[in-house]
Amino acid sequence: MKSQNKWLAAWLALGLALAACRFSDLPVLLTPPAPAVSGEQPYEIVGTFQYTNDIITVYYVEQAVALVDMYGFVQRDQEWEIPLASQTLGFLSLDPESKTGQYTLQLPARPNGQMVDVDNNGKQDRGVQIFAVAYWPNLSGGPYSEGDDRSFGWPTYLASVVTDSENQDEVVGGNLVVWAPDGNQKFPAGFGADKKLFTADDPVAPLPAGYSVVNLDREPFAVTQTPRPSLTLFEPKEAAIKDFSKDSYTAAFEKVFALVRKNYAFNGVPGKEPDWEKVYQQIQPRVAEAERKRDANAFYLAVRDFTWAFRDGHVGLDGGEFAQKDFTEATAGGYGLAIRELDDGRVVVIYVLDNGPAAQAGIKVGAEVTEFNGRAIHEAIAAVRPYALQSSDFAIRYQQTRYLLRARPGTQASVTFINPGEPPRTATLKAVAERQSFGRTSLYYGVDTDPLLPIEYRILEEGRARIGYIAIHSNYDDLNLVIRLFQRALEQFRARQVAGLIIDLRYNSGGAPLGLAGFFYDKEITLGQLEYYSDLSRRFEPEGKPDRILPNVEQYRFDKIAVLVGPACFSACELEAYGFSQVPGMLVVGQYPTAGVEAEVSRGQFLLPEGMSLQVPFGRFVNPDGSLFLEGQGVQPNLKVPVDMGTVLSNEDEVLKAALQAILGRTASGATGGSLPPAAGAPKLASQEEARAAVKAGVPLLEDKAVESYQEADFAAPGTLTYTVSLRPSEQVLWAYVWCTTSQTILDENFQSIKLRFVLNGKDVTSQTASLDTDFNDLRCRVVYTALSDWPQGSHHLIITATLADKINDGMADYPAGDYVLDYTVNVQP
Repeated sequence: MKSQNKWLAAWLALGLALAACRFSDLPVLLTPPAPAVSGEQPYEIVGTFQYTNDIITVYYVEQAVALVDMYGFVQRDQEWEIPLASQTLGFLSLDPESKTGQYTLQLPARPNGQMVDVDNNGKQDRGVQIFAVAYWPNLSGGPYSEGDDRSFGWPTYLASVVTDSENQDEVVGGNLVVWAPDGNQKFPAGFGADKKLFTADDPVAPLPAGYSVVNLDREPFAVTQTPRPSLTLFEPKEAAIKDFSKDSYTAAFEKVFALVRKNYAFNGVPGKEPDWEKVYQQIQPRVAEAERKRDANAFYLAVRDFTWAFRDGHVGLDGGEFAQKDFTEATAGGYGLAIRELDDGRVVVIYVLDNGPAAQAGIKVGAEVTEFNGRAIHEAIAAVRPYALQSSDFAIRYQQTRYLLRARPGTQASVTFINPGEPPRTATLKAVAERQSFGRTSLYYGVDTDPLLPIEYRILEEGRARIGYIAIHSNYDDLNLVIRLFQRALEQFRARQVAGLIIDLRYNSGGAPLGLAGFFYDKEITLGQLEYYSDLSRRFEPEGKPDRILPNVEQYRFDKIAVLVGPACFSACELEAYGFSQVPGMLVVGQYPTAGVEAEVSRGQFLLPEGMSLQVPFGRFVNPDGSLFLEGQGVQPNLKVPVDMGTVLSNEDEVLKAALQAILGRTASGATGGSLPPAAGAPKLASQEEARAAVKAGVPLLEDKAVESYQEADFAAPGTLTYTVSLRPSEQVLWAYVWCTTSQTILDENFQSIKLRFVLNGKDVTSQTASLDTDFNDLRCRVVYTALSDWPQGSHHLIITATLADKINDGMADYPAGDYVLDYTVNVQP
């Protein structure tokens, strides 16, 4: 398929690899003229297919099939970039209701694939071109696979060939389309003793000129030249949803348990792998009892408790009406208060329902809760079983704190609390039917959870500064639209010269990772290595190469970029967040990391009786040292917004506010990790000759890099104008003072009253500046300047003070006596 051949078979396997067009010892020849063929041969290929997963209709709207060059497979080169010239597209239609598709693909008179000699005779022959037909939807850009939408290796999903995912995606069956330039070429007639295609032990047989279809499921291979062959596209069995919906409760559970026990992504990882024997002994009898009684709700509860044996946010049960009833009843009641645990360990009340049980007992907002039902509050929280499964300690703790105060109406609980300025008290509260307190601590509190578009963007006005803001709501949508909207936002922000950019990922629950960080970084970003359990080796084995984010063709640069993260950013969202975090100078802002829920789930999809469905991850991502990639940890903020009394009681978006302050070069109250310490040294100060050369080279002014901009009237009276600038160490800028008048005489007279002082990090460097008189827009101007480069990392402070001893006139207006100050804060990131 286009861009990510393997990815549809494994949602989170990005399949992004650097194109490395290599050639093996097999001869590669230029495409010869079309052969003279007598009789019939294929001119058009048609076919149908079935699929079980609807992600292809969620993610893609521009559907197609293609004749795909299999040279990458012949070479066993998963990083081989499929050439644009060899791609022939065909029409495809899908029926989402029946999950079927049909296609028509017209063959070119002379294809443009790689010629390859596979007859094993030791001589360099003209060779053949080898293709498969494959599902080939458009991800971005034009309809072909090129630019940012490249494809690598060979097709493995909905293709006319069958591949073995447990054996490096070896082709093991299906049909190839082969083109021969004449009738003198030979082609493998079988897999040979090693059971692999295109290896030295393959038996070979003559191949007719022109197009042939080679059926790899026959022994020997069957070669046909039917004019309009019909080829099925195959969905890999491991990618298909496991449908046990028509089985009995016990049969379905036994099949699920056997597959999950063997393939669960985190088997062997301490703290992640369930005690399988214990779980089975607890759950299987309940499933059998539910079957005996024909009790669908009891079956749901048994499977629910099976999922609760996992410490994994990717494990999920869609229990339909049974789950809805269960959750609603279990969380219907509350005590009229909501609590949060602060960074310093205190648990405080952040919300009290008017006239609710807590309010009637005298509990106030800001109160510290020390005990619940006679247990220390931290022990009480730790004992809670939340309905929301999570993978990381911080995310589990957050949900435990929320669910502590949920109960069925009428339930009583004792709470010991300390109102501000009052002694401790204990009150007995009775739960009432209310959900306001539960909603107050939702990760989505105050957030629009039903946006109209997967990406929305706008410009935020902060004083005189304008900052671009992009909210990526979802990666589970039309992926072409997601990419286009994101790039459109970047185009608009660049055109409007925003001072910085904020990317908000806090409420994105995942879908398909798109590697959007490639728009900001011209180097590869390495992600985790995907692994699956292998029946052959009986251990987890790498699937392909480590995933990578490649640089996009179009690159965008902003002086400062921040990405906002939080525990509602799951799975593919976390891959996006990680990619952004690797862009040099990126600020990662949040009160918490991303959820730390990172695994591959496409192979662990199950349909169960009673309309239920289950998901368990079968693929894991690991670092080079074998440790888990992101799972249980998430993407960590490097600018942490505190969870303290001020932020938990605030009605503002404290994380967004911190990001804005950081981009503006200020430090948000209490935020840690994002403000820059003073630089250890000063930038290089140019000589007068070097400064003049910088002017001739068009080096930008320091003000051109600043967040702030000012109008002419702002310079008309004494006072201080501040500038906030973000630079990289290698950037060179001009630091200058400019004064313009209507004539040279007035200019000279004015400067008898103007005293300039340039101060760099506390040191007066005025004597090291250069001066230039020049004409500009019919005015005569004097520029006093220098050039600065080689900036040490950290914060720099620059000041230009123009002191007017007397009132002066520049030929256009009067300027009162006083100090006219330009104050610059320059933040330098690595």
